[in-house]
Amino acid sequence: MQETEFIIDMVEEKIAKGGLRWLANFKEMRRDYTIGDIVFPIYALGGLEERGFLLSRLYSTFVTPKYKVHLLLYAANEIDSRLLRKLILQCKGRFGQDDWVFLELVQDKPIRREVKEDIQELGDPQVGVVMSSLASRDEVFSNNVLGKNLKKQLRLTEARFEIFDIVDYLKAFALIFTLGILLLISLQVFLQISSVTPASLALLLLFSVITAYPVYKSRYHMVLKLDDKGFEVLKGRSSTKGKWSDYTDVSIYISPNRESFLRLHKGKDTLDLPVSRVGMSRKDAFDAISRLVRKK
Repeated sequence: MQETEFIIDMVEEKIAKGGLRWLANFKEMRRDYTIGDIVFPIYALGGLEERGFLLSRLYSTFVTPKYKVHLLLYAANEIDSRLLRKLILQCKGRFGQDDWVFLELVQDKPIRREVKEDIQELGDPQVGVVMSSLASRDEVFSNNVLGKNLKKQLRLTEARFEIFDIVDYLKAFALIFTLGILLLISLQVFLQISSVTPASLALLLLFSVITAYPVYKSRYHMVLKLDDKGFEVLKGRSSTKGKWSDYTDVSIYISPNRESFLRLHKGKDTLDLPVSRVGMSRKDAFDAISRLVRKK
């Protein structure tokens, strides 16, 4: 049950952060969405329209199909062939004939052989199905375009959180630009070369803007990876890993510069997981990780 709740939270966060934009641009999301007598913990509605710049929007307006795209997550102890057919038919009956339906199914028990065959042989090109087993870590998907894309884009084994941090990028930019200025001044002072000119400064500025990004990625960029067993914090090329079972409690820590962390406690030792630095909601992160730490 705890792992299922973690997956639901993870999928919601991924949709909200635009992590499934290669499936569709999801604009609306609901919890506990009901179709007939079936309750889907997550439902998201979107389309294929682009939200980018003018050319992208023009292409979207005149070329991109106007299909609606529906993503639904359903979790149960076990899903047999009868329930599988019911889920698909209920969704097809609720939505438009030309709509696309992505159906992510999660069950506690291993997947039965006949259910695997039913999913793999699904003949409807408008429905993509992926089923995952929490017990066996097995996964099966419909052998059509939607099923293959859903499997590729929505991975339930791990949640990855990261954002572009403009402050850290500016640190990398300032470092490169400062070193470049010192180099130009050194050339002019010691070699009597007229190196500090408007043109050289403009080129240095452009060079710093371009090269700051790989420096930022290799030194400052933070990524937080979570699954039901543990976590990994990446800062540049450095990595810190841990297991939830090693810790006994969780608290929220606010640093002096007002950044939010989740502090994991193990006796007198603590470890801080970045929250605001990777774009996570402090409340949602605390709720999800507290459940993972205390489920043992």
